[in-house]
Amino acid sequence: MTRRQQTDSSEDSNLKYLLSAGTKTVTLFGKCWGFQVERVLRTTLDENRKMVYDSVKYLRSHRRKVIFDGEHFFDGFREDPDYALSILNAAEHAGASTLVLCDTRGGSSPPEIYKATRQVAENICTPIGIHAHNDRGMATANTLFAVMAGASHVQGTMNGLGERVGNADLIEVIANLHLAGVDTQVQSNKLASLSRFIYEMSGLPEDNYQPFVGKHAFSHKAGVHGDAVLKAKKAYEFYNPSAFGNSRAITISSQAGRSSLIHAAKKFGFHLGKNDRNVSDLLREVKRLEAQGCNLEFAEASIELLFQRTLSRKPDPFKVVRWKTTVRSEGAKLFSECELAVKINGRILETTAHGNGPVNALDQGLRVVLREKFGSKFSAMLVGYRVREIDSEAGTAAKVAVYVDFSDKQRTWTTVASSTNVLEASAEALVDGYAYALRKTKTKNNSIEDLSNTKLSLQQLTSEIPHNIY
Repeated sequence: MTRRQQTDSSEDSNLKYLLSAGTKTVTLFGKCWGFQVERVLRTTLDENRKMVYDSVKYLRSHRRKVIFDGEHFFDGFREDPDYALSILNAAEHAGASTLVLCDTRGGSSPPEIYKATRQVAENICTPIGIHAHNDRGMATANTLFAVMAGASHVQGTMNGLGERVGNADLIEVIANLHLAGVDTQVQSNKLASLSRFIYEMSGLPEDNYQPFVGKHAFSHKAGVHGDAVLKAKKAYEFYNPSAFGNSRAITISSQAGRSSLIHAAKKFGFHLGKNDRNVSDLLREVKRLEAQGCNLEFAEASIELLFQRTLSRKPDPFKVVRWKTTVRSEGAKLFSECELAVKINGRILETTAHGNGPVNALDQGLRVVLREKFGSKFSAMLVGYRVREIDSEAGTAAKVAVYVDFSDKQRTWTTVASSTNVLEASAEALVDGYAYALRKTKTKNNSIEDLSNTKLSLQQLTSEIPHNIY
């Protein structure tokens, strides 16, 4: 921020700290709205103007490039355009290199943004920038309208992260400028990977519905859409998804048609004709699963397993013969235990595992057995678990759908299962997730064939149980 009122710039602690940072560029913000000046800063309009001028001048005297953010510019311009412009003039005369017009409350509309920015561009020679908040859901539109009106500097955040409901999403801004033929000097085909990186670093879940880069941005669910886009991509796509680092997806759901299923089969390595009986069988099973509450659109691994099991006829690498979980309470502590029997290559191996809950105990037992049997070929682990109630009116007897996310540090996948018993649905989704992982892994022939020669004690197995909880 600018210097404090009635303070010399050379004595202002904030400006001193900005200089001590040693950066070549410093961004300052100052008030452009009389209401904020008088009611929040509790100073005069003239003193506020001097605070802006003096602060920019002081930083420029120390050879710093200064970007000035006119906070609440559009609110101030709406109320008193002459005063709002006078603040920009003060920053310009003091030597600011860029004047940024801020829609700080996010309450402006694209026409307002365009009109005000255009007027600034006609009265000021210094390059203009735009800083938009998304409180009305129009931060991207406001940013683009400002660019059309003459702004050449854009402020925003990747994925729109920010206070309240966020700032202008630079992913959307860059992609739209790319479509408009504006050279942003950014490789647009890196946007999807950049977006995922930002989500990962911020610890936030990805928005699958985010324009341009979201997982479902170019997904086609309805049978009519899927069939049409396979014949002519532009039938339902405004642009090539690869331009933004994304890819097309024909999702499988109860709305899928035969063309969508045939396309999916081809992606999984199978070739089917429209009159193939398997297509009818697959379509019938997809509709049955979705009628049971399994949203296959969000469980790509369950879909591929369905195709593999139906078309390849190859058995899964392992089969859970039986399992039993128990939970007991001792005072303030809860203990969960799972007894598990797994069949691999004709041999049944039994073990007991413990966890912080019944599903965790079952998962721990499965991981120990599979890691011991398949070694480094098995690196999958559960990374997400969620339960969705399907018929809530049934109360505790309601059917639920369990979604489980897995990762092997190279890729992620999701499985789903439904039941009126949450443990049964959890067990099915867990088993499917690990079966999928092993089916996708190119194992050596003897990786499975030599299992019968391996002798393992229950003590050896349970000693390998990891103690992490989720």
